[in-house]
Amino acid sequence: MTEHTPALIVLVPLVSALLLPILALVSKVLARGWTLVALLGTHAGSVSTLIYVLANGRWHYYLGGWAPPWGIEYVLDPLGAGMATLVSFLALLVAFYSGPYLKDAAPLKTGSFYALFLLVTAGLLGMVVTGDVFNLFVFLEISALATYGLVAMGGHRATVAAFRYLIVGTIGATFYLLGIGYLYAVTGTLNMADLAERIMPLLNSQAVVVAVALILAGFGIKMALFPLHGWLPDTYAYAPAPVTTFISAVMGKVAIYVLYRVFYFILGGTGPVLPALTVLGWAGAVGILAGSLMAIAQRDFWRMLAYSSIAQMGYIAVGLSLGNMMGITGALLHILNHAVVKGGLFMVAGGVFWRTGIRDIPSFIQMSRRMPMSMAVFVAAALSMIGIPPTVGFFSKWYLVLASIEASAWPFVIVIVVSSLLNAVYFFRIIENSYLRFRTAEEDEVAVGGTELPATMLVPMVVLGVAVFMLGVLSGEVVTNIISFALPWGTQ
Repeated sequence: MTEHTPALIVLVPLVSALLLPILALVSKVLARGWTLVALLGTHAGSVSTLIYVLANGRWHYYLGGWAPPWGIEYVLDPLGAGMATLVSFLALLVAFYSGPYLKDAAPLKTGSFYALFLLVTAGLLGMVVTGDVFNLFVFLEISALATYGLVAMGGHRATVAAFRYLIVGTIGATFYLLGIGYLYAVTGTLNMADLAERIMPLLNSQAVVVAVALILAGFGIKMALFPLHGWLPDTYAYAPAPVTTFISAVMGKVAIYVLYRVFYFILGGTGPVLPALTVLGWAGAVGILAGSLMAIAQRDFWRMLAYSSIAQMGYIAVGLSLGNMMGITGALLHILNHAVVKGGLFMVAGGVFWRTGIRDIPSFIQMSRRMPMSMAVFVAAALSMIGIPPTVGFFSKWYLVLASIEASAWPFVIVIVVSSLLNAVYFFRIIENSYLRFRTAEEDEVAVGGTELPATMLVPMVVLGVAVFMLGVLSGEVVTNIISFALPWGTQ
Protein backbone atom coordinates (compact mmCIF):
# COMPACT_ATOMS: atom_id res chain seq x y z
CA MET A 1 0.00 0.00 0.00
CA THR A 2 3.03 2.31 0.19
CA GLU A 3 2.48 3.57 -3.35
CA HIS A 4 -1.01 4.75 -2.33
CA THR A 5 0.15 6.75 0.71
CA PRO A 6 -0.78 10.14 -0.82
CA ALA A 7 -4.38 8.98 -1.21
CA LEU A 8 -4.50 7.20 2.16
CA ILE A 9 -3.48 10.39 3.97
CA VAL A 10 -6.89 11.78 3.02
CA LEU A 11 -8.94 8.59 2.76
CA VAL A 12 -8.15 7.19 6.21
CA PRO A 13 -9.72 10.07 8.21
CA LEU A 14 -12.47 10.50 5.60
CA VAL A 15 -13.64 6.88 5.69
CA SER A 16 -13.11 6.60 9.45
CA ALA A 17 -15.43 9.55 9.98
CA LEU A 18 -18.29 7.69 8.28
CA LEU A 19 -18.09 4.83 10.78
CA LEU A 20 -17.76 6.84 13.97
CA PRO A 21 -21.44 7.56 14.77
CA ILE A 22 -22.12 3.81 14.65
CA LEU A 23 -19.03 2.95 16.68
CA ALA A 24 -19.97 5.51 19.33
CA LEU A 25 -23.34 3.84 19.84
CA VAL A 26 -21.50 0.59 20.53
CA SER A 27 -18.85 2.13 22.79
CA LYS A 28 -17.55 5.66 23.36
CA VAL A 29 -14.14 4.19 24.18
CA LEU A 30 -14.15 2.35 20.86
CA ALA A 31 -15.02 5.58 19.01
CA ARG A 32 -12.21 7.47 20.70
CA GLY A 33 -9.73 4.66 20.06
CA TRP A 34 -10.75 4.45 16.40
CA THR A 35 -10.20 8.20 16.01
CA LEU A 36 -6.76 8.10 17.58
CA VAL A 37 -5.67 5.12 15.50
CA ALA A 38 -6.90 6.76 12.30
CA LEU A 39 -5.05 9.98 13.08
CA LEU A 40 -1.92 8.13 14.13
CA GLY A 41 -1.90 6.28 10.82
CA THR A 42 -2.51 9.51 8.93
CA HIS A 43 0.34 11.24 10.70
CA ALA A 44 2.68 8.31 10.07
CA GLY A 45 1.80 8.46 6.37
CA SER A 46 2.40 12.21 6.28
CA VAL A 47 5.81 11.88 7.94
CA SER A 48 6.88 9.07 5.61
CA THR A 49 5.78 11.13 2.62
CA LEU A 50 7.72 14.18 3.82
CA ILE A 51 10.85 12.08 4.23
CA TYR A 52 10.39 10.63 0.74
CA VAL A 53 9.89 13.96 -1.06
CA LEU A 54 12.81 15.60 0.72
CA ALA A 55 15.03 12.79 -0.53
CA ASN A 56 13.53 12.16 -3.97
CA GLY A 57 11.55 15.21 -5.06
CA ARG A 58 7.86 15.59 -5.90
CA TRP A 59 5.50 12.64 -5.64
CA HIS A 60 2.71 12.65 -8.24
CA TYR A 61 -0.26 10.38 -7.54
CA TYR A 62 -2.95 9.98 -10.20
CA LEU A 63 -6.40 9.18 -8.81
CA GLY A 64 -7.97 6.28 -10.68
CA GLY A 65 -4.93 6.11 -12.92
CA TRP A 66 -6.14 9.11 -14.93
CA ALA A 67 -3.18 11.29 -15.86
CA PRO A 68 -3.50 15.08 -15.64
CA PRO A 69 -4.74 17.42 -16.88
CA TRP A 70 -7.84 15.23 -17.44
CA GLY A 71 -7.60 13.38 -14.15
CA ILE A 72 -7.14 14.65 -10.60
CA GLU A 73 -3.70 14.26 -9.14
CA TYR A 74 -2.22 14.66 -5.68
CA VAL A 75 1.15 16.37 -5.69
CA LEU A 76 3.31 16.01 -2.62
CA ASP A 77 6.31 18.30 -2.54
CA PRO A 78 8.18 19.51 0.56
CA LEU A 79 5.64 22.31 1.03
CA GLY A 80 2.53 20.15 0.79
CA ALA A 81 3.98 17.19 2.68
CA GLY A 82 5.27 19.53 5.40
CA MET A 83 1.83 21.08 5.84
CA ALA A 84 0.22 17.63 5.88
CA THR A 85 2.61 16.57 8.63
CA LEU A 86 1.81 19.68 10.67
CA VAL A 87 -1.97 19.29 10.27
CA SER A 88 -2.00 15.58 11.11
CA PHE A 89 0.30 16.05 14.12
CA LEU A 90 -1.87 18.76 15.65
CA ALA A 91 -5.04 16.80 14.87
CA LEU A 92 -3.64 13.81 16.76
CA LEU A 93 -2.72 15.94 19.79
CA VAL A 94 -6.10 17.69 19.87
CA ALA A 95 -8.00 14.40 19.60
CA PHE A 96 -5.98 13.08 22.54
CA TYR A 97 -6.64 16.29 24.48
CA SER A 98 -10.40 16.20 23.87
CA GLY A 99 -11.07 13.03 25.91
CA PRO A 100 -12.07 14.66 29.22
CA TYR A 101 -14.31 17.16 27.39
CA LEU A 102 -16.41 14.30 26.03
CA LYS A 103 -16.29 12.08 29.11
CA ASP A 104 -19.89 12.82 30.13
CA ALA A 105 -21.26 13.45 26.63
CA ALA A 106 -23.97 11.23 25.14
CA PRO A 107 -22.74 8.55 22.71
CA LEU A 108 -24.35 10.32 19.75
CA LYS A 109 -22.64 13.61 20.58
CA THR A 110 -19.30 11.85 21.04
CA GLY A 111 -19.63 10.08 17.71
CA SER A 112 -20.73 13.27 15.97
CA PHE A 113 -17.83 15.24 17.44
CA TYR A 114 -15.15 12.77 16.37
CA ALA A 115 -16.77 12.25 12.95
CA LEU A 116 -16.83 15.98 12.24
CA PHE A 117 -13.31 16.35 13.61
CA LEU A 118 -12.01 13.71 11.20
CA LEU A 119 -13.89 15.36 8.33
CA VAL A 120 -12.22 18.68 9.11
CA THR A 121 -8.84 16.94 9.18
CA ALA A 122 -9.50 15.11 5.91
CA GLY A 123 -10.60 18.34 4.23
CA LEU A 124 -7.52 20.26 5.35
CA LEU A 125 -5.21 17.43 4.31
CA GLY A 126 -6.90 17.26 0.92
CA MET A 127 -6.36 20.99 0.43
CA VAL A 128 -2.61 20.70 1.00
CA VAL A 129 -1.98 17.61 -1.13
CA THR A 130 -4.24 18.16 -4.13
CA GLY A 131 -2.84 19.34 -7.44
CA ASP A 132 -6.22 20.49 -8.79
CA VAL A 133 -7.71 23.91 -8.00
CA PHE A 134 -11.33 22.71 -8.14
CA ASN A 135 -10.62 19.61 -6.07
CA LEU A 136 -9.13 22.04 -3.56
CA PHE A 137 -12.51 23.82 -3.43
CA VAL A 138 -14.25 20.51 -2.70
CA PHE A 139 -11.94 19.82 0.23
CA LEU A 140 -12.34 23.42 1.39
CA GLU A 141 -16.08 22.89 1.65
CA ILE A 142 -15.70 19.54 3.44
CA SER A 143 -13.51 21.12 6.10
CA ALA A 144 -15.66 24.25 6.38
CA LEU A 145 -19.02 22.50 6.74
CA ALA A 146 -17.64 20.14 9.37
CA THR A 147 -16.10 23.08 11.24
CA TYR A 148 -19.43 24.92 11.41
CA GLY A 149 -20.96 21.85 13.07
CA LEU A 150 -18.11 21.53 15.56
CA VAL A 151 -18.30 25.20 16.53
CA ALA A 152 -22.07 24.94 17.09
CA MET A 153 -21.49 22.23 19.72
CA GLY A 154 -20.32 24.91 22.16
CA GLY A 155 -23.84 26.00 23.15
CA HIS A 156 -26.22 28.86 22.31
CA ARG A 157 -23.62 31.59 21.76
CA ALA A 158 -21.51 29.15 19.76
CA THR A 159 -24.50 28.37 17.55
CA VAL A 160 -24.88 32.05 16.69
CA ALA A 161 -21.11 32.33 16.07
CA ALA A 162 -21.22 29.22 13.87
CA PHE A 163 -24.07 30.67 11.81
CA ARG A 164 -22.13 33.92 11.30
CA TYR A 165 -19.04 31.88 10.43
CA LEU A 166 -21.09 29.86 7.93
CA ILE A 167 -22.35 32.98 6.15
CA VAL A 168 -18.98 34.70 5.99
CA GLY A 169 -17.12 31.48 5.19
CA THR A 170 -19.51 30.70 2.35
CA ILE A 171 -18.86 34.15 0.88
CA GLY A 172 -15.13 33.48 1.05
CA ALA A 173 -15.48 30.09 -0.63
CA THR A 174 -17.68 31.63 -3.33
CA PHE A 175 -15.03 34.25 -4.08
CA TYR A 176 -12.44 31.50 -4.52
CA LEU A 177 -14.77 29.46 -6.75
CA LEU A 178 -15.46 32.47 -8.94
CA GLY A 179 -11.70 33.15 -9.11
CA ILE A 180 -10.87 29.68 -10.37
CA GLY A 181 -13.83 29.96 -12.75
CA TYR A 182 -12.14 32.93 -14.40
CA LEU A 183 -8.83 31.05 -14.57
CA TYR A 184 -10.55 28.04 -16.15
CA ALA A 185 -12.32 30.28 -18.65
CA VAL A 186 -9.04 31.63 -20.04
CA THR A 187 -6.89 28.48 -19.77
CA GLY A 188 -9.30 25.53 -20.05
CA THR A 189 -7.58 23.59 -17.25
CA LEU A 190 -7.88 23.08 -13.50
CA ASN A 191 -4.65 21.18 -12.92
CA MET A 192 -2.20 23.38 -11.03
CA ALA A 193 0.91 22.47 -13.02
CA ASP A 194 -0.91 22.77 -16.35
CA LEU A 195 -2.49 26.03 -15.23
CA ALA A 196 0.93 27.44 -14.30
CA GLU A 197 2.16 26.85 -17.86
CA ARG A 198 -0.90 28.12 -19.72
CA ILE A 199 -1.44 31.22 -17.59
CA MET A 200 1.92 32.89 -18.25
CA PRO A 201 1.02 34.55 -21.60
CA LEU A 202 -2.33 35.64 -20.14
CA LEU A 203 -1.20 37.13 -16.82
CA ASN A 204 -2.20 40.69 -17.67
CA SER A 205 -5.62 39.82 -19.06
CA GLN A 206 -8.64 41.28 -17.28
CA ALA A 207 -9.92 37.82 -16.38
CA VAL A 208 -6.72 36.92 -14.52
CA VAL A 209 -6.68 40.27 -12.73
CA VAL A 210 -10.25 39.68 -11.53
CA ALA A 211 -9.38 36.11 -10.54
CA VAL A 212 -6.44 37.27 -8.42
CA ALA A 213 -8.62 39.83 -6.64
CA LEU A 214 -11.34 37.24 -5.94
CA ILE A 215 -8.90 34.63 -4.65
CA LEU A 216 -7.22 37.19 -2.39
CA ALA A 217 -10.60 38.26 -0.98
CA GLY A 218 -11.78 34.67 -0.55
CA PHE A 219 -8.77 33.42 1.33
CA GLY A 220 -8.39 36.75 3.10
CA ILE A 221 -11.71 35.90 4.76
CA LYS A 222 -10.67 32.33 5.47
CA MET A 223 -7.40 33.38 7.14
CA ALA A 224 -9.08 36.28 9.01
CA LEU A 225 -6.92 38.90 7.30
CA PHE A 226 -7.72 42.35 8.68
CA PRO A 227 -10.35 43.81 8.07
CA LEU A 228 -12.01 40.54 6.97
CA HIS A 229 -11.70 39.02 10.45
CA GLY A 230 -15.19 39.67 11.82
CA TRP A 231 -16.14 36.00 12.12
CA LEU A 232 -13.09 35.03 14.21
CA PRO A 233 -13.43 36.49 17.77
CA ASP A 234 -16.81 34.95 18.60
CA THR A 235 -15.95 31.68 16.87
CA TYR A 236 -12.78 31.23 18.91
CA ALA A 237 -14.36 32.47 22.14
CA TYR A 238 -17.47 30.25 22.18
CA ALA A 239 -16.51 27.03 20.38
CA PRO A 240 -15.53 24.01 22.51
CA ALA A 241 -11.88 24.21 23.58
CA PRO A 242 -10.64 21.31 21.41
CA VAL A 243 -12.35 22.85 18.38
CA THR A 244 -10.91 26.31 19.01
CA THR A 245 -7.49 24.78 19.56
CA PHE A 246 -7.53 22.98 16.23
CA ILE A 247 -9.00 25.68 14.03
CA SER A 248 -6.80 28.38 15.55
CA ALA A 249 -3.72 26.22 15.04
CA VAL A 250 -4.23 25.04 11.47
CA MET A 251 -7.24 26.38 9.55
CA GLY A 252 -5.89 29.87 8.92
CA LYS A 253 -2.49 28.39 8.09
CA VAL A 254 -3.96 26.13 5.41
CA ALA A 255 -5.80 29.12 3.93
CA ILE A 256 -2.63 31.18 3.63
CA TYR A 257 -0.82 28.08 2.33
CA VAL A 258 -3.31 28.00 -0.56
CA LEU A 259 -2.81 31.72 -1.19
CA TYR A 260 0.96 31.17 -1.25
CA ARG A 261 0.60 28.19 -3.56
CA VAL A 262 -1.61 30.05 -6.04
CA PHE A 263 0.28 33.35 -6.04
CA TYR A 264 3.82 32.01 -6.22
CA PHE A 265 3.66 28.50 -7.69
CA ILE A 266 0.80 28.91 -10.18
CA LEU A 267 0.93 32.61 -11.04
CA GLY A 268 4.67 33.00 -10.57
CA GLY A 269 4.53 35.93 -8.15
CA THR A 270 4.34 38.43 -10.99
CA GLY A 271 1.82 40.36 -13.10
CA PRO A 272 -1.40 41.11 -11.16
CA VAL A 273 -0.02 39.20 -8.18
CA LEU A 274 2.34 42.08 -7.37
CA PRO A 275 -0.36 44.63 -6.46
CA ALA A 276 -2.26 41.86 -4.67
CA LEU A 277 0.84 41.18 -2.56
CA THR A 278 1.07 44.90 -1.77
CA VAL A 279 -2.51 44.86 -0.49
CA LEU A 280 -1.77 41.67 1.45
CA GLY A 281 1.27 43.23 3.10
CA TRP A 282 -0.38 46.47 4.19
CA ALA A 283 -3.51 44.66 5.38
CA GLY A 284 -1.25 42.35 7.38
CA ALA A 285 0.68 45.27 8.88
CA VAL A 286 -2.48 47.08 9.95
CA GLY A 287 -3.86 43.79 11.25
CA ILE A 288 -0.75 43.25 13.38
CA LEU A 289 -1.29 46.54 15.19
CA ALA A 290 -5.09 46.37 15.33
CA GLY A 291 -5.13 42.79 16.57
CA SER A 292 -2.50 43.53 19.23
CA LEU A 293 -4.35 46.62 20.49
CA MET A 294 -7.67 44.78 20.59
CA ALA A 295 -6.00 41.92 22.50
CA ILE A 296 -4.81 44.40 25.12
CA ALA A 297 -8.38 45.67 25.53
CA GLN A 298 -9.81 42.22 26.40
CA ARG A 299 -10.60 40.89 29.87
CA ASP A 300 -11.65 37.47 28.56
CA PHE A 301 -8.60 35.20 28.07
CA TRP A 302 -10.09 33.42 25.06
CA ARG A 303 -10.99 36.64 23.24
CA MET A 304 -7.52 37.98 23.94
CA LEU A 305 -6.04 34.94 22.21
CA ALA A 306 -8.54 35.34 19.35
CA TYR A 307 -7.46 38.91 18.60
CA SER A 308 -3.86 37.84 19.00
CA SER A 309 -4.43 35.35 16.18
CA ILE A 310 -5.48 38.18 13.86
CA ALA A 311 -2.18 39.91 14.60
CA GLN A 312 -0.14 36.76 14.08
CA MET A 313 -1.71 36.07 10.70
CA GLY A 314 -0.60 39.59 9.82
CA TYR A 315 3.04 38.61 10.34
CA ILE A 316 2.66 35.77 7.84
CA ALA A 317 0.92 38.05 5.34
CA VAL A 318 3.72 40.61 5.63
CA GLY A 319 6.37 37.95 5.03
CA LEU A 320 4.67 36.61 1.92
CA SER A 321 4.07 40.10 0.56
CA LEU A 322 7.77 41.01 0.63
CA GLY A 323 8.44 38.44 -2.07
CA ASN A 324 12.09 37.83 -1.19
CA MET A 325 13.62 34.61 0.04
CA MET A 326 14.09 35.85 3.60
CA GLY A 327 10.49 37.06 3.84
CA ILE A 328 8.91 33.85 2.63
CA THR A 329 11.23 31.82 4.87
CA GLY A 330 10.11 33.92 7.83
CA ALA A 331 6.46 33.54 6.85
CA LEU A 332 6.70 29.74 6.58
CA LEU A 333 8.60 29.51 9.86
CA HIS A 334 5.96 31.71 11.50
CA ILE A 335 3.23 29.38 10.21
CA LEU A 336 4.98 26.60 12.13
CA ASN A 337 5.50 28.85 15.15
CA HIS A 338 1.94 30.06 15.35
CA ALA A 339 0.44 26.61 14.80
CA VAL A 340 2.41 25.13 17.70
CA VAL A 341 2.17 28.15 20.00
CA LYS A 342 -1.50 29.01 19.50
CA GLY A 343 -2.43 25.35 19.81
CA GLY A 344 -0.66 25.25 23.17
CA LEU A 345 -2.21 28.53 24.36
CA PHE A 346 -5.77 27.46 23.60
CA MET A 347 -5.12 24.10 25.24
CA VAL A 348 -4.10 26.02 28.36
CA ALA A 349 -7.16 28.28 28.10
CA GLY A 350 -9.45 25.29 27.66
CA GLY A 351 -7.79 23.36 30.46
CA VAL A 352 -8.04 26.24 32.94
CA PHE A 353 -11.71 26.73 32.10
CA TRP A 354 -12.44 23.00 32.25
CA ARG A 355 -10.80 22.68 35.67
CA THR A 356 -11.69 26.01 37.34
CA GLY A 357 -14.34 27.72 35.23
CA ILE A 358 -12.08 30.79 34.88
CA ARG A 359 -11.86 32.83 31.70
CA ASP A 360 -11.48 36.32 33.16
CA ILE A 361 -7.84 37.52 33.12
CA PRO A 362 -7.92 39.22 36.58
CA SER A 363 -9.03 35.87 38.08
CA PHE A 364 -5.73 34.21 37.12
CA ILE A 365 -4.17 35.28 40.44
CA GLN A 366 -1.93 32.48 41.78
CA MET A 367 -2.94 30.18 38.92
CA SER A 368 0.69 29.01 38.77
CA ARG A 369 0.28 27.38 42.19
CA ARG A 370 -2.96 25.68 41.31
CA MET A 371 -1.97 24.51 37.81
CA PRO A 372 1.83 24.78 37.62
CA MET A 373 2.46 22.65 34.52
CA SER A 374 -0.30 24.32 32.53
CA MET A 375 0.96 27.78 33.35
CA ALA A 376 4.55 26.75 32.53
CA VAL A 377 3.32 25.80 29.04
CA PHE A 378 1.56 29.16 28.86
CA VAL A 379 4.78 31.01 29.70
CA ALA A 380 6.74 29.08 27.05
CA ALA A 381 4.13 29.83 24.41
CA ALA A 382 3.84 33.48 25.47
CA LEU A 383 7.60 33.98 25.18
CA SER A 384 7.47 32.66 21.62
CA MET A 385 4.57 34.92 20.73
CA ILE A 386 6.50 37.92 22.03
CA GLY A 387 9.63 36.77 20.20
CA ILE A 388 12.10 36.10 22.99
CA PRO A 389 15.05 33.76 22.23
CA PRO A 390 15.56 30.84 22.09
CA THR A 391 11.92 30.24 21.17
CA VAL A 392 10.92 29.65 17.56
CA GLY A 393 8.94 32.91 17.55
CA PHE A 394 12.14 34.91 17.92
CA PHE A 395 13.68 33.35 14.83
CA SER A 396 10.57 33.72 12.63
CA LYS A 397 10.31 37.41 13.57
CA TRP A 398 14.04 37.83 13.03
CA TYR A 399 13.69 36.56 9.47
CA LEU A 400 10.75 38.92 8.91
CA VAL A 401 12.69 41.92 10.21
CA LEU A 402 15.71 41.09 8.03
CA ALA A 403 13.46 40.61 5.01
CA SER A 404 11.80 43.97 5.61
CA ILE A 405 15.19 45.67 5.87
CA GLU A 406 16.35 43.94 2.68
CA ALA A 407 13.25 45.23 0.88
CA SER A 408 13.63 48.70 2.48
CA ALA A 409 10.14 48.24 3.93
CA TRP A 410 10.89 50.26 7.06
CA PRO A 411 7.25 50.65 8.13
CA PHE A 412 7.07 46.86 8.40
CA VAL A 413 10.18 46.83 10.58
CA ILE A 414 8.58 49.35 12.92
CA VAL A 415 5.29 47.41 13.01
CA ILE A 416 7.00 44.12 13.88
CA VAL A 417 9.08 45.68 16.68
CA VAL A 418 6.20 47.71 18.15
CA SER A 419 3.80 44.77 17.99
CA SER A 420 6.26 42.57 19.87
CA LEU A 421 6.17 45.13 22.68
CA LEU A 422 2.36 45.11 22.56
CA ASN A 423 2.44 41.30 22.73
CA ALA A 424 4.53 41.58 25.87
CA VAL A 425 1.93 43.89 27.43
CA TYR A 426 -1.04 41.56 27.12
CA PHE A 427 0.82 38.32 27.86
CA PHE A 428 2.69 39.66 30.86
CA ARG A 429 -0.62 40.69 32.43
CA ILE A 430 -1.45 37.01 32.82
CA ILE A 431 2.08 36.07 33.88
CA GLU A 432 1.95 38.81 36.52
CA ASN A 433 -1.42 37.68 37.83
CA SER A 434 -0.41 34.04 37.86
CA TYR A 435 3.08 34.28 39.35
CA LEU A 436 3.51 37.66 41.08
CA ARG A 437 0.17 38.64 42.59
CA PHE A 438 -1.40 37.17 45.72
CA ARG A 439 -4.97 36.85 46.87
CA THR A 440 -6.37 38.49 49.95
CA ALA A 441 -7.98 36.29 52.60
CA GLU A 442 -11.43 37.27 51.28
CA GLU A 443 -10.47 36.37 47.71
CA ASP A 444 -9.12 33.00 48.87
CA GLU A 445 -12.46 32.18 50.41
CA VAL A 446 -14.33 32.64 47.13
CA ALA A 447 -11.58 31.36 44.81
CA VAL A 448 -12.59 28.54 42.56
CA GLY A 449 -10.65 25.44 43.46
CA GLY A 450 -8.54 23.55 40.97
CA THR A 451 -5.65 21.15 40.61
CA GLU A 452 -3.54 20.16 37.64
CA LEU A 453 -5.14 18.65 34.55
CA PRO A 454 -5.40 14.93 33.81
CA ALA A 455 -2.61 13.39 31.75
CA THR A 456 -4.74 13.15 28.61
CA MET A 457 -4.99 16.94 28.55
CA LEU A 458 -1.60 17.76 30.04
CA VAL A 459 0.61 15.62 27.79
CA PRO A 460 -0.38 17.32 24.49
CA MET A 461 0.14 20.72 26.12
CA VAL A 462 3.60 19.80 27.39
CA VAL A 463 4.56 18.38 23.98
CA LEU A 464 3.73 21.73 22.37
CA GLY A 465 5.45 23.66 25.15
CA VAL A 466 8.66 21.69 24.65
CA ALA A 467 8.32 22.03 20.87
CA VAL A 468 8.44 25.82 21.20
CA PHE A 469 12.04 25.62 22.42
CA MET A 470 13.10 22.63 20.32
CA LEU A 471 11.95 24.30 17.12
CA GLY A 472 13.76 27.45 18.18
CA VAL A 473 17.04 25.68 18.89
CA LEU A 474 16.71 23.64 15.70
CA SER A 475 15.29 26.48 13.58
CA GLY A 476 18.42 26.51 11.39
CA GLU A 477 17.99 22.82 10.57
CA VAL A 478 14.25 23.29 9.95
CA VAL A 479 14.93 26.13 7.51
CA THR A 480 17.83 24.39 5.77
CA ASN A 481 16.38 20.89 5.54
CA ILE A 482 12.65 21.57 5.07
CA ILE A 483 11.60 25.19 4.48
CA SER A 484 14.30 25.90 1.88
CA PHE A 485 12.77 23.17 -0.29
CA ALA A 486 9.31 24.77 0.04
CA LEU A 487 10.37 28.08 -1.51
CA PRO A 488 9.49 28.98 -5.11
CA TRP A 489 13.25 29.05 -5.72
CA GLY A 490 13.88 25.78 -3.83
CA THR A 491 16.22 23.12 -5.02
CA GLN A 492 13.45 20.71 -5.91
